[in-house]
Amino acid sequence: MLLQLENVQKQYKDFRLNCSLQVEEGCITGIIGANGAGKSTTFKAVLGLLRTDGGSIRIFGKDSRDIPIADKQQIGVVLAENTFNDTLTIQDIIPVMEAMYPAFQKDNFIGKCEQYDLPFKKQFKDFSTGMKAKFKLLLAMSYQAKLLILDEPTSGLDAVVRNDLLDEMREYMKQDGRAILISSHISSDLEGLCDDLYFIQNGQVLFHEDTDVILSNYSILKVNDEQFRLMDKSYITYQMKESFGYKLLTKEKQFYLDNYPGIVAEKGNIDEIMLMIAKGEKR
Repeated sequence: MLLQLENVQKQYKDFRLNCSLQVEEGCITGIIGANGAGKSTTFKAVLGLLRTDGGSIRIFGKDSRDIPIADKQQIGVVLAENTFNDTLTIQDIIPVMEAMYPAFQKDNFIGKCEQYDLPFKKQFKDFSTGMKAKFKLLLAMSYQAKLLILDEPTSGLDAVVRNDLLDEMREYMKQDGRAILISSHISSDLEGLCDDLYFIQNGQVLFHEDTDVILSNYSILKVNDEQFRLMDKSYITYQMKESFGYKLLTKEKQFYLDNYPGIVAEKGNIDEIMLMIAKGEKR
């Protein structure tokens, strides 16, 4: 286990985080949720950028408060906000990375920057949004980190740039012993990337499942009021009232098709399933 959170809590005036999750070696784990759901607060708690009110965080099997410098150098980070002085350049950053990270791969990093046409002498304040996003991810991957923690790395980017960054993450994961924790409110990015997904809302984890299971096993049933009244609801996990009757979330689509021929069953995408969980009534 590369990362484990157990009942990590943080209380603000009108918001309370209470989060448990884990990231396995060899896996890309996604956190999906709307803006303000608690994704960034969770990441800052993991990185020790805020003081939590309870719970535990273990990184590489050790209490996050006690991990040595050598372990911290095995964590690559991309935060949503800019963490660099706007007047710096890539050329300025390279000697800093060489001094801070013994495993920094200078030649590979320079090659990647050239591949994506990132200017070495231009100040960061003059970078486009896409250039900043590419630079931050390439830098996080430049020193052979075992764990990447990526907070909204594709936010605000066009489809071409997002696809470039997702490809870099897939390439990074080809080496054994690594893992990624990534957050996004763009479900399509995580759907094709992550091994498992956590859905967070109002600081709480409402749902966790393997991505393949979500996409292959979960279905949305549409029934009228009479069908809803008569049906066996044992395998319904969430329900939502609609003008035509009800929408129902289930992992047992075939049971309902076999026993209730008039029912409409649709394969839901991640957005639809998350909406059911967020807005529906849990059974």
